[in-house]
This record gives sequence, structure tokens and C-alpha cells, in this order.
Amino acid sequence: MFKMDTDEDLMLERRSRYIEQLVQKDPAIHKQFVFDEQELITEEDEARDPLREDEFTPVRGLVHKYPNRALLLLTAQCATYCRFCTRKRIVSHVERGRIRKEEVDQWKSYLTEHTEIRDAIMSGGDPLFVSTELFSYVIDTLAGIDSLKVIRLGTRVPVTDPMLVSDKKLEILKRLPQTLYVGLNFEHPLEITPEVREAVKKLQSIGGILYSQSVFLKDVNDDYDTLYELFTTLFEIGVRPYYIYRCDPVEGISHFRVDLEKEREIMTRLRSSLSGLACPTYVIDTPYGSGKIPVPLKYWDCGVEHYRDFDGTEHDII
Repeated sequence: MFKMDTDEDLMLERRSRYIEQLVQKDPAIHKQFVFDEQELITEEDEARDPLREDEFTPVRGLVHKYPNRALLLLTAQCATYCRFCTRKRIVSHVERGRIRKEEVDQWKSYLTEHTEIRDAIMSGGDPLFVSTELFSYVIDTLAGIDSLKVIRLGTRVPVTDPMLVSDKKLEILKRLPQTLYVGLNFEHPLEITPEVREAVKKLQSIGGILYSQSVFLKDVNDDYDTLYELFTTLFEIGVRPYYIYRCDPVEGISHFRVDLEKEREIMTRLRSSLSGLACPTYVIDTPYGSGKIPVPLKYWDCGVEHYRDFDGTEHDII
């Protein structure tokens, strides 16, 4: 391991007034959003961009890593910055992540030429944090691309600053002719406050199909009872638990990583007790590879030291 010489590449701290109140109430929320000096330590197997998104960016702000879908990074800003962010290398770099209408026009040209892309995922930063003007321009642009059949909105704003789920942006989203999926990030049941429940209802009211993604985080959610309550509550409010990830090997976040066998044990117990609709798929988003690979649970006697990605490349568990 080594220590970074400076902190200029670290994601700056930013917390909404709403999340600041939650941070004061519980250490599991505090750890997600407050800088820790352990972030200055980088392990040998960590990287700035372990998912190789920068290598698959043919147009500024557009990541085309998988054949039939593309990622659209509308901004590098969020309402609140998560300390374990996969895109820590760019999040908080305002100018580096700034997208203008000219880039959105380039997205349209690329997506129109690549008709195999049927699913566009708006992400960032947080797409609900951009200006209403830019958000409207992006939505109207995507709405006019016939080959796109699904639009996804990946956002944590309903959790970190639910008041930003504004009527104006909801009205803009309603203009989409495509099927709309909304991916939310939840890590702990205490995040599901009355304000968050109201934001969820608003997104459901415009026809959004809601699903959640979570990350195993040490001392945040790495126990059975916490995740049982989280996934059960999400299921009950109409948010389908979709994925739970092994924490990506991003520089400076090794203190968030949980022992693999502990994760497998927790997920095996959850799969044995939750409804199939309430239990997410446990995956590794392959570092330096391709695909989100399901991790075998303890119903099977098999080795888990190595696995193959979608391209058949073998990887060691990190």
C-alpha cells in the first residue's frame, strides 16, 4: 500500500442540509458521507478507473462498454458525495464533468448511428442535480431517438436530497415515450425516511419502474439484520432490490471492503429468508473486465478464488 502525496485528486466533501442531519444521527450514515483519512491509502490492487469506463468513451460523456446499452454522464456533481464512489476520479470536478448541448448533440449522432443501443442510462454525478434547462434538452433529445426503447435514470438524489425531486423535472420525464426505469442507491434502512418515501411516490406517479442497487460496505450494512430490513422495506414501498455489489477496488476505499466469505454468508441467509422479488442479485462488477458476474452462494460447494468474466477472461477475487 502507499499514501497519496496530496489530496487534490480526492473527491471533495459535499453534503446536503438534509443528509447532514442524518449524518449526525447514525454512524452508518456518517461513514458513507464524511471524509476519513483512510481514503489517503491506496492498496496495490486498487485503481482510479477499475471498470475501464474511460477506455470506452467514444464521445465525451458517453460510455459504450456493452453492445446494447450506453451510459450518459450528465454531470460530475451530486447533491451529496459518497465516500465509496466508483467514479471518485471525476465526481466533484465541475468543469471536467460539465456537459453542454453540443455534447448532447454528439450523443444523439452516436446513438442514432449505433442502433444496437436500445437502452440509455443517465448517470453522473447525479442527473437530477443538473439544471432544468439541460435536463429538458437531454430528455427531449433521447425522446426523439427511435432506436432507444428504454431510458434509465440512475440517481441517489431521492436519498441524499429528496426535495430535489422537483415537479418540473418530473413533468420533463413524463415527455419520454420510452419505458422509464429509475435506479436508486440505498445502503442502509435508516435512509428510508418519510421524505424519501414521498420522493419514491412521486417517481412512481409518472410511471417510473423503480429498482435499487446497493454496495456491501464495512461497518455500514455488512450484517444480515440490516440488509434484511433494507430489502424488505424497499420491496414494500415498491422499489425492487436489483443488485448488491462487492465494493469496487477504487483507490482509497479499501476500508469499506468486506470479507468475501462474510458477504456470501449474509447473502445465502437472505436468499433463504426473503421473497425472490425482495432479494437482489449479489455481483462483482469485474475490475478490468466485462460484466457484472453473479457470486455463487453457499448452497454450492465450489471454489470462489477465481472467476471468468463475460469475455472468458479469468480474474482473481479482489
